[in-house]
Amino acid sequence: MRSRWLVIPVLLAVVTLAVPAGAQAPKSVSLGTNPPGTIFYTVGSGLAKIVSQAAPFQMGIQPYTGTSTFLPLVNSGEMEFGVVNAVDMGLTYRGPAKFNIGGKNPFPHSPHVRLVMRGSPLLVGLLVHKGSPFRTIYDVKGKRMTGEYPAHLAVWYNMFGHLASAGMTWNDVKVVPVPAVNDGVDALVQGRADVTEHALNSAKIKEADAAVGVRHISIDCSAEGEARLRKAVPGYYPRIIKAGTATAVVEDTCFIAYDIYLGTGKNVPDTVVEAALKAIWENVQMLPPLHPIFKEWTRERAVDPDVTIPYHPGAIRFYKERGVWSPAMDQAQQKLLAINP
Repeated sequence: MRSRWLVIPVLLAVVTLAVPAGAQAPKSVSLGTNPPGTIFYTVGSGLAKIVSQAAPFQMGIQPYTGTSTFLPLVNSGEMEFGVVNAVDMGLTYRGPAKFNIGGKNPFPHSPHVRLVMRGSPLLVGLLVHKGSPFRTIYDVKGKRMTGEYPAHLAVWYNMFGHLASAGMTWNDVKVVPVPAVNDGVDALVQGRADVTEHALNSAKIKEADAAVGVRHISIDCSAEGEARLRKAVPGYYPRIIKAGTATAVVEDTCFIAYDIYLGTGKNVPDTVVEAALKAIWENVQMLPPLHPIFKEWTRERAVDPDVTIPYHPGAIRFYKERGVWSPAMDQAQQKLLAINP
């Protein structure tokens, strides 16, 4: 009888040792996003819904004023995931000492950020009052354009890119300082600015359109304009949106496009990253009904060598098991890792 009870603690010890450290899933994880009304908040809401339904943990959204305010938390692993973009991540991963755009890189150096999944392209477009005489970027020269964006640095680069497509700079407009993207739309609605920008089909644009009536105007989508855009902000590319296919698109309009990422930190356990990725991968068809932005959030876009930060080891293992990680991806991964050895 005594020997029987002695065996039980030994067996429990063996079982405990057999479970790898960090293998037990947490009860919840956090996902950083931009504020309500932005496309990134919408993306975060959709991803969190799918992950919470299919993963062994709940994913909660934590909205911040802008990406730059929560990147340090993702870099440290204090926040497990973040909805981010390719340009911001290239800037923060390389750091201001190695890389800048337009002479500017105020992002904190974040050498530990990693990629889980490349998602849909984000489309951002210039926005004016519906009754404005402006038709293209060339019409805003000398006019009041929202700028600075200290709490939402990605939008500074958006506006810089819009101007660059036409060979213009901030010196060609009258800058109206605003802290973040939603504040820019408020400035337009309130008559303090002539032109601003926001993401295609965002809740904030629908709100502004209902309030005063707004419409998008084009950047320069010519071959020359595209070359200027790509040179000014690596990671940007132009895309035409057809008239009537989205709120405030009243004629065929040229937007800036760049990729949305689901990011994480390298210290987040592989098991947590794989569980979240598996939930999205196996239920990706449930995303498009939630919002049009998810139309291009596909398995085919998840892995690509033309990314700006390295993939997380847990994501790499997941993709290799499904046969979508190629030798070209290994080369791209090593090249990116070498930036921050």
